[in-house]
Amino acid sequence: MLFVLIIFPVYSQSKFEAFLTPSDTLNVKRRNTVYISEAGFLGVTLIGLNQLWYKDYPKSSFHFINDNNEWLQMDKAGHLYTTYHMGRFGAEALAWSGADKKHQLIYGATVGFAFMTVVEVFDGFSAEWGASWGDVVANAAGTGLYVSQELLWKEQRMMPKFSFHTTEYAAMRPNTLGSSLNEQILKDYNGQTYWLSVNLHSFFKESKIPKWFNVALGYGADGMLYGDSESVPADIESQNKRTRQFYLSVDVDLTRIKTKSPVLRTLFSVFNTIKVPAPTLELDQYGDVKGYFIYF
Repeated sequence: MLFVLIIFPVYSQSKFEAFLTPSDTLNVKRRNTVYISEAGFLGVTLIGLNQLWYKDYPKSSFHFINDNNEWLQMDKAGHLYTTYHMGRFGAEALAWSGADKKHQLIYGATVGFAFMTVVEVFDGFSAEWGASWGDVVANAAGTGLYVSQELLWKEQRMMPKFSFHTTEYAAMRPNTLGSSLNEQILKDYNGQTYWLSVNLHSFFKESKIPKWFNVALGYGADGMLYGDSESVPADIESQNKRTRQFYLSVDVDLTRIKTKSPVLRTLFSVFNTIKVPAPTLELDQYGDVKGYFIYF
């Protein structure tokens, strides 16, 4: 988004649209630009992450931890979501350069897994945390979800998406769950919902279902102030009930909306990471059912 806002005033509309239009054949200059840009962005991000986050914590020998029971696996859903979309953007960037499908999948779709693997290595050398096999599996699942669909269907029929709403829990533990909205979006698992948005028309191509219409299955959790129930003080645990939540809703696949504008196609691709607010049914693990006219 920032890139689009910076570049757009510099070019005329026609030149900018030509720039965003994918190449029909391999454009070596574009491909090299993608490789250099990805390497530079990921490198700077990892260096910054190390300096801003890990530097202030004591180091240790590399080790693994088992955190699979924490946060009702919401963090694992976040890993899958992140690696999927980083890989998708990497593959789409190479498609823009005119690279063939093989290069898109090998050097583009694996960007998310490579990046998150380095983050796991950072965690593994930190005395405060540790590398997690559960995270590694979730990262592989995110990459696998993208690659398998391209190999099987040559299109993305199922896509993980994200939505968020603020909760009361962040104010109770702001250092852990976030003190500002930006922090809460990343840290407050109680307000996060991860979706698998399924495009119906792609499975029923002869039907009259709109090509952009999706059904979304969601997963969320509530009542979490600590990673696991064993860490919760007794007086707080009695006030909050950790609950898994499952959702059924409708969604829109923005990339299937017809438009001749390369700018809109680019924006649709970016915003297709977010679940469209819509009427939703919720079922929690205790059998309680709720309905929402609009759910974020």
